[in-house]
Amino acid sequence: MGFYGTMRINEKGHLEIGGCDTVDLARVYGTPLYVMDEAAIRQECRAFRRALESRHADSEVIYAGKAFSTMAMCRIADEEGLGLDVASGGEIVTALKAGFPAERIYFHGNNKSRADLEMALRARIGRFMVDNLYELEMLHDLARQLRVKAHVDFRVTPGVEAHTHEYIRTGQLDSKFGLGLQNGQAMMAVEKALAMDGIVVHGLHCHIGSQIFELESFKVACEIMMDFIAKVRRETGFTCEELNLGGGLGVRYVESDVRASVEDYASLVIDALYRKAREHNLPVPRLLVEPGRYIVGQAGTTLYTVGSIKDIPGIRKYVAVDGGYTDNPRVALYGARYHVIVANKANYDPVELVTIAGRCCESGDMLAWDVRLPRLEPGDILAFLTTGAYHYSMSSNYNRFARPAVVFVRDGEADLVVERESYEDVAAHDRIPQRLLKHHLASVR
Repeated sequence: MGFYGTMRINEKGHLEIGGCDTVDLARVYGTPLYVMDEAAIRQECRAFRRALESRHADSEVIYAGKAFSTMAMCRIADEEGLGLDVASGGEIVTALKAGFPAERIYFHGNNKSRADLEMALRARIGRFMVDNLYELEMLHDLARQLRVKAHVDFRVTPGVEAHTHEYIRTGQLDSKFGLGLQNGQAMMAVEKALAMDGIVVHGLHCHIGSQIFELESFKVACEIMMDFIAKVRRETGFTCEELNLGGGLGVRYVESDVRASVEDYASLVIDALYRKAREHNLPVPRLLVEPGRYIVGQAGTTLYTVGSIKDIPGIRKYVAVDGGYTDNPRVALYGARYHVIVANKANYDPVELVTIAGRCCESGDMLAWDVRLPRLEPGDILAFLTTGAYHYSMSSNYNRFARPAVVFVRDGEADLVVERESYEDVAAHDRIPQRLLKHHLASVR
C-alpha cells in the first residue's frame, strides 16, 4: 500500500512522518504513541472546502470531532475555517477551552443531558442538532428559562441503508438516531418547533453511516432530504434554509480499500441538490457536511514496541506489543484491518507471517491477524497506519493501563498535544470509603 501524506522511508531505512523519524519519536515519547501528520490533516481540510465551495459557494465543512477531539485539533479546525461537530459536553468544553468560536459549534447526540443543553445555551453555540421530541421539549423549556433562542436543525433518518458495518449504519429507519421520515416523526417535530417561541428552526440533518465507499448512497440521501424539504414547505409554509448531509466518506485502511474521492462526492451530491431544488421550485439551501474520519483517519499512525514472541509450530506465530485493545478497540468491535510497517526496518522485505497480539487479558485483544512482515525481534517498532480516527477517542483504561500520548508532527518538529497518562493518573479519581479504611487500619495493627 502506498504511503500517505508526508510519509517516507528515510536514509536510515526508518519510517518518517512529517520530517520526524518514527523510531526517534518512539524513543523520546515512548510507546504506544499516536502520531498525527499535521500537514496531511490541513491538506484534507482544504481539499474538502475547495471541493464544496467551488461548486456551491454557500457551503460549510464541519469537522466531526468524535473522530479525534483534542484542543490542538480544535485549533487546526478553526484555523482552516471549519465548523465543529460535537457530541458531548466534554467535547464542547474542549472546543471552548481551545478558543473555538461557539457560533460554529454543532451539538449532536441522541440523549443530551439537561445540564449539557443548558451549558451549550449559555455558551451560545451555533446549532443544536435535535434528535428526538423529548430533547426538543427540554431545549424549548431551557431556552425560555434563560430567555435565549435555541437554533436547531432536526436529525432525520431518511431510510437509506449504506453498505458498511452494521454498527456504523445510522440512516435506516431502525436506528437509535433521529426522527423517522416514513413514520411521520420528523414532520411532527418540525411542526411542533415552528410553534415554539424559544426555538428557531434552520433546517434538516441526516447521517447515513460511516466508512462508505459507494457514493450513490449520499446522492440518494440528498434526494430524499430535498423531497422532504419540499413537503415541509407544502404542509407548513416553512422553507428550510440549510441541509446537513453528515459525514461518512470512506478512507483506506488496507490495499483492497479504494479511498473515496471528495471531488466525486461533492460533484454527485451538489448536482442532486440543484436538480431537486429546480424540480420542487425551492431555493438551493446552504449545504453542510461533517467529515471526521476523512480528515484525520489516514493522517494518524500508532507506534508500538515488540515484546514477547510465541511461535506455535504449524499453527501461528504470535508477536505481542505494548498496546492493543485499550488504544485500538476497533479490531474487536468491527474486525478492522490495518497496513503494518516495521518502522525501524521499513526497507526490509517481508519474510514471515505473524499475528500481532495486544497486552490485555483478553483472548480477543488482537491487532492484526496473519500479516507478512520482516523477521521481528523484541524492541522492534511497529507502525499501524490509518489510526487517526476513533483510536485515541475510543481509548480506555481497561486492565488499568494508562492511555498513550499524542504528538503532532510537521516540518521536522514534534509537538506533544496530549500527555501520556501515568499509573497515578489512572488511580487519581479513586476514593476509599472511611469504613474500608477503618477495617484496613485495624488489620495492620
